[in-house]
Amino acid sequence: MSTDRLAGDAAPAPEEADPSAKPENPGARAPGAPGAPGTGTDPDHAPDDRGEPAATVAPAGADRNDAGAAAAAGPAESAGRGGADEAGAPGTGASPHSAQEGTDGEQPPAGGADGPAAGGQAPSAGQGTSGGPGSGQGSGDAKAPGPGGVSGGAGAGAPTPAGQGESGDAEAGPRAEGAGRERAPAGHRASSPGVGQGGAGTSGDAGTGDGASGPAGQGESGGAGETSGGGGKGRRSAAAEALAAAVRAVESGERSAASFFNDAPAARPAAPAAPAAPAAPRERARTAAPASAPAPVRPSSARPARGPRAEIPGSGDVRAVLAAGGAPEALAGKVAEALGEHAAEALREDPWQLLTVPGVRPDQADGFARSLLGPACEPGDERRALALTGWLLERAALEGHTALESSALHDALAKASVPDPDEALRTAIAEGVVLVFQDALDAPAGARPRAAEDEDAEQPVRVLLGLDRYALAEESLADGLARLASTFAPAQDGEAPVGDAEWEAAAAAAPSASAAELIRTVAAHGLVAHSGGEAARAEPAALVAAARAMGLRAYAAAHTEDGRRRLAAALSETAGTGQDPDPGPSPEAGPDEAPGTGPEAGTEAASAAVTVAGLLAGAEGPGRDEEGALALDLLVVLDAPQLDVETAAMLVESLPDGARLVLSGDPGVLWSAGPGRVFADLVAARRCPQVVSRTPDPGPIGELVSGIGIGELNQVEAPGKEVVIVPVRDAGEAVHRTVQLVADSVPRAIGVPPEQTQVITPGHGGAAGTRALNAALKDRLNPGPGRFGGFDPGDRVAYTPAPGRTVPGTVVSADAEGLRLDCAGTPVVVAREEVGELVRHGWALTAHQAAGARWPAAVVVLPGDATAGLTRAWVYTAFGRGERHLSVVHGADAALPRAVAEIPFKDRTTRLRALLQAQVPPAPTG
Repeated sequence: MSTDRLAGDAAPAPEEADPSAKPENPGARAPGAPGAPGTGTDPDHAPDDRGEPAATVAPAGADRNDAGAAAAAGPAESAGRGGADEAGAPGTGASPHSAQEGTDGEQPPAGGADGPAAGGQAPSAGQGTSGGPGSGQGSGDAKAPGPGGVSGGAGAGAPTPAGQGESGDAEAGPRAEGAGRERAPAGHRASSPGVGQGGAGTSGDAGTGDGASGPAGQGESGGAGETSGGGGKGRRSAAAEALAAAVRAVESGERSAASFFNDAPAARPAAPAAPAAPAAPRERARTAAPASAPAPVRPSSARPARGPRAEIPGSGDVRAVLAAGGAPEALAGKVAEALGEHAAEALREDPWQLLTVPGVRPDQADGFARSLLGPACEPGDERRALALTGWLLERAALEGHTALESSALHDALAKASVPDPDEALRTAIAEGVVLVFQDALDAPAGARPRAAEDEDAEQPVRVLLGLDRYALAEESLADGLARLASTFAPAQDGEAPVGDAEWEAAAAAAPSASAAELIRTVAAHGLVAHSGGEAARAEPAALVAAARAMGLRAYAAAHTEDGRRRLAAALSETAGTGQDPDPGPSPEAGPDEAPGTGPEAGTEAASAAVTVAGLLAGAEGPGRDEEGALALDLLVVLDAPQLDVETAAMLVESLPDGARLVLSGDPGVLWSAGPGRVFADLVAARRCPQVVSRTPDPGPIGELVSGIGIGELNQVEAPGKEVVIVPVRDAGEAVHRTVQLVADSVPRAIGVPPEQTQVITPGHGGAAGTRALNAALKDRLNPGPGRFGGFDPGDRVAYTPAPGRTVPGTVVSADAEGLRLDCAGTPVVVAREEVGELVRHGWALTAHQAAGARWPAAVVVLPGDATAGLTRAWVYTAFGRGERHLSVVHGADAALPRAVAEIPFKDRTTRLRALLQAQVPPAPTG
């Protein structure tokens, strides 16, 4: 790779960074316990302003991520003085992006200046009061927090005390109705009594049924553990029908997503006893006992319907409560959206419910509560402890965790000045705020296998605490994957498998050996994992084309619109070259045209390419059948590492019985922006066949990225300036050189215009973050006054229609209806009141925002103040976004090779692997 400047480049520029855009202090990050939320920036997941001072609040009207504004505020005051301190509250000037916390790398570190900006400080409650010594921190027999809490020393399937503070006994409950088998101990959820349960719960004993009951108030679920992964044929469940109806209602605008969760929980209907559905064509499905209905999955968030004046219903009453507590009335809409139509009453009774609003920090909620409650506001208030527990777990979800170890949550509560973290966690468990799980720990390397006489011995477990939202999604996903994995029965001795001849003919006609292996594997299995780089995307395309040639309803879904277009091109090329084995002549085929080939075949095949979001919404793909399931026989999901646990659960729950699912992706890229690590957990569980592509990515960029994937940062030969390293001294020079590359050097030397070059940087804040880079690039490429919310026609933007989804676009115009965008040929109108929350400038993106898409040229900026968060996965993802050219603006010095060699990724605490290993037998080897 070249370390020289591109042809004709000017000499390195002097420091000319905007003095106001000072690099933030990376030393302000305070590391917490392993796995604890909010312990610094994380470009692997959702970075924001690197190193903002903790517990500071920006001046009124300032962007919450403005480093200079944050630094203007003093340190937070101690609030353990019995309510005599001056009351503090969330200030005015809420950030326009505060509703996007955790979306594509936008959430800041815990304690950073991420909340609604304020003109005054918000003292935190209860400073200086230390919780007791943390319990449950042992590495072997993990224990729940505190005496009387959930015991982690018991075996993986042993009954777990519910943490009531009285008796830890929990009565064994009946088996879940319709369960075909017992759930294995690993991943088993312990019971905990809910509000109104009278202290009685169901046991976590492995012998009591498929799942243990959870706290009351879980809506229709009746406990996330009540589902079965038993597979087999059967009618679609009531939960699936309800899920499909919910998705249609949200996407049509008939109801908001929030309305489904503000209603009173309804009793869960029993799974209907129905005859098995007919098998898919040419397939013989394994029969099994009817499975209980999978737990419902929360649909993707959607903005609630607004009133005549673009106001969320209930906002008026909330304003009065906010004003009484000294909080900005601008938060009223977000409070009403988060808490529902009775938001004002809920906030008056429990001021710490303000923490449910994205962007509000604990010290701000403490100040608000002190203003409302006066001397009655105490750091040990039970309401405060419950709200903080939920807030910490939500913050953990923003960092990708679906649960936290009890010791990590205990330590985080202690740092938040909760006097008795043990009691706080016991109360949270008893009130149903959190759920308790026990996951069996893997045996240490080289450990002696357990003998038969040791089967009754206690197995080491870890105790996890999580929110029901992610627990339901993770367990529903595990159940759905188990159902798919058990779909097709192996052929009996002496019996020819039905349909094997067609699949074998398709494999013989495959364009590569890896594609043939994938086709043969999918022929015999309902669930398959496929891994490979960018060039390996041709293999799923060949599979889909072959399946459609056999008459199967086959579709492939990508994460982004760019990925869908590349997939459609691959499908069209595959179909147009005659890869179809024998689909029969087309009526439009010419006399010299091979059957199943030509333009018509390519166009038809390209229609099988969809996006995951479009498929779930019904806007793309086959639509749904009368039972609410997707009308398909085979679904291939590319960019599978980008699937968060909730989206994956919705997708799997929407698949009909008898369908095949292939999850395909590059294991080296960043995981999803949302919680979970679905693809990595599926691969690690080893409960389905795995096909690893042998197709390498071509060219110098492919060689460089392949080396990064195995921990090696190698120099590569780049005779055509495919890879160029641009050293810089500081952030100011990094911004200058980046603008020069995009606007001048790359177009002149490589031939790629600025609109086809993407800048990628670790975070949004800092002197070389996306905000600083986008401001400089706009000044050079499309200067203007920003007449509409800072945007002008021609601006490149990043539109975020839902958390975790970034859609690149261009501003077309603006009018009374809102900002009009062109997103890859699709017109989009963003309402005026939503522009500040959903639209950012898009010349520069984070790696998470760029994942799943590629551009002809990419410029990766590595400023010196971003080195603490670099990982191999981040570098792999960012460097792989350029197709023809990669420029690296390099100010990270030795931190770059160290990250590639020593820091593979930022780990996440999830349960999917254990759940799959408990429900699905190991995949055959060899």
